[in-house]
Amino acid sequence: MTLYQRDRTWHPPALAPDYKTSVARSPRQAMLSIEGTVSELTGPRFGHGAITPLDGDLIANYARDGDPVGERIIVHGRVLDENGRPVPRTLVEIWQANAGGRYRHKKDGYLAPIDPNFGGCGRVLTDDQGHYAFRTIKPGAYPWRNWVNNWRPAHIHLSVFGTAFAQRLITQMYFEGDPLIAHCPIVQAIPDPRAIDALIAPLDLNQAVPLDCLAYRFDIVLRGRRSTLFENRPEGN
Repeated sequence: MTLYQRDRTWHPPALAPDYKTSVARSPRQAMLSIEGTVSELTGPRFGHGAITPLDGDLIANYARDGDPVGERIIVHGRVLDENGRPVPRTLVEIWQANAGGRYRHKKDGYLAPIDPNFGGCGRVLTDDQGHYAFRTIKPGAYPWRNWVNNWRPAHIHLSVFGTAFAQRLITQMYFEGDPLIAHCPIVQAIPDPRAIDALIAPLDLNQAVPLDCLAYRFDIVLRGRRSTLFENRPEGN
């Protein structure tokens, strides 16, 4: 098996002064490498039988008395390893703001309204070829308390689980053509433009549903030279 050396320039530094909260959260000493334990490798994990088709449909899975407000989209892609091989039967989760840019979270105080028919989270298992797909609402941009007038681009959070509970990678997906990407301090903390490009999902009209949903494709690569940037692995993949 060929091993790929980590590219440590691919990930942003822990301390990125323009991203203000990184100042308090970044370590001041060198990281320690700690060997994993048996409990981390064999601990509890999700049950495949607990996933239903409705879990991947964010338009329907929280609806009470109608569809949620906003642009209907499909987000799809494949989970691949460093050699382009599919990663089957792995759990992909997403969570996001609604069309107005507000999360269904008690600490989100943005003035955009809560959508009573949109929960903002879903999960699916990849198929035998590593494919996954969600139907959802395109999230809105929202302001955040960084500098005077910073706005987060529209984005969707994704996590991928491995074969044990501790094997989880988290990232964010952005949308092709969003002008706020170039102005976001979080995105611009990533030093390599190629890594930023890998986080931007292109429009995929071939998978769009006429008169219903547009589609965006976002492939997730777990390791190697074309690895997706994962925010909880700042030391590299």
